[in-house]
Amino acid sequence: MTAAVHTARNVRFLVFVLLAVAGLFYVKWHPYYGRAFVAASQHSIGHSILMGDAASPPAPSWQAALGYALAYGKAIWQAMVLGLLLGSGIQALLPVNWVQRALGGRGFSSVMAGGILAVPGMMCTCCAAPVVVGLRKHQAAPGAAMAFWLGNTTLNPATLIFTGFVLGWNWTVLRIALGIPLVFGLGWLANRLAGPVTAVVVEPVEAEPLTLGQVCTRWARIFGQMALRLIPEYVIIVLLLGAVRAWMFPHIGPGVGDQWLWILALAIAGTLCVLPTAGEVPIVQAMLALGLGVGPAAALLVTLPPVSLPSRAMLARSFPWRVLAMVTVGVVCVGLLAGALAPVLGLR
Repeated sequence: MTAAVHTARNVRFLVFVLLAVAGLFYVKWHPYYGRAFVAASQHSIGHSILMGDAASPPAPSWQAALGYALAYGKAIWQAMVLGLLLGSGIQALLPVNWVQRALGGRGFSSVMAGGILAVPGMMCTCCAAPVVVGLRKHQAAPGAAMAFWLGNTTLNPATLIFTGFVLGWNWTVLRIALGIPLVFGLGWLANRLAGPVTAVVVEPVEAEPLTLGQVCTRWARIFGQMALRLIPEYVIIVLLLGAVRAWMFPHIGPGVGDQWLWILALAIAGTLCVLPTAGEVPIVQAMLALGLGVGPAAALLVTLPPVSLPSRAMLARSFPWRVLAMVTVGVVCVGLLAGALAPVLGLR
């Protein structure tokens, strides 16, 4: 490796790190710092995006679809832009072998690294998806990429703090106790199911960009390609879910108790619905106030954040279908476990 190539790599890496730190500070860290004080003083972080203060979401309609999509888009657009910048930046700025060395192993240490790297990200499942696409394009192992994807939401320290102030710290303990095995256990299983050969087709390696113009051109091209491929299907599915959310979440009241049928139904609904970061906290708070049983509420708290129908569509080319199916079933099972434990532990 020539000195020029080595210097160019170091500069590109520094640019990527600065983008990640500055972007996360502006979009996530600084806003959530202030929001934590709101949660501590008011024991609330806002209204439920699913249904506001009503006992059920609005009936399926174009108005319901557009209303939900606009509210959701307003909450996440900055994080989505950052996710696309980081996902394309991984491919444009970082050498493949650097990502492969850090996250390409099929052992548990690579899964651990992916999960730990996710903690400061604090992105929702859809905004983290472009970053996961970039990692998989640069040959990150399925387990490491999966742990990064799930860890952004499940191990989000800001959401855990919000949960404690709004719902109670026993809810936070339950989420941590189930979230850690969810992230790292499903990451480990992803490596086992994906097989010995990466599921992502490795594209021909381009010559490394050395000049600023070459780097910017490559970055802009990859960003545009990712946006054109991921955003349209994402928007369509968000509109669809916004329209039919009344079918996924029935009228909430004291009749929706701790029966297994309700726990299972809401656990499945939680894996389909798409939310902004920490959106599950006001949803569970509102539903508990309406009389929802703690079992279904705990199932929602665990299953709403990690996966969603739009994010699975965005990652359909990054993981084998059986891996995404396993993760979905795994999240539902963890939701069932949360629903079973909540009444036993006396959560209220």
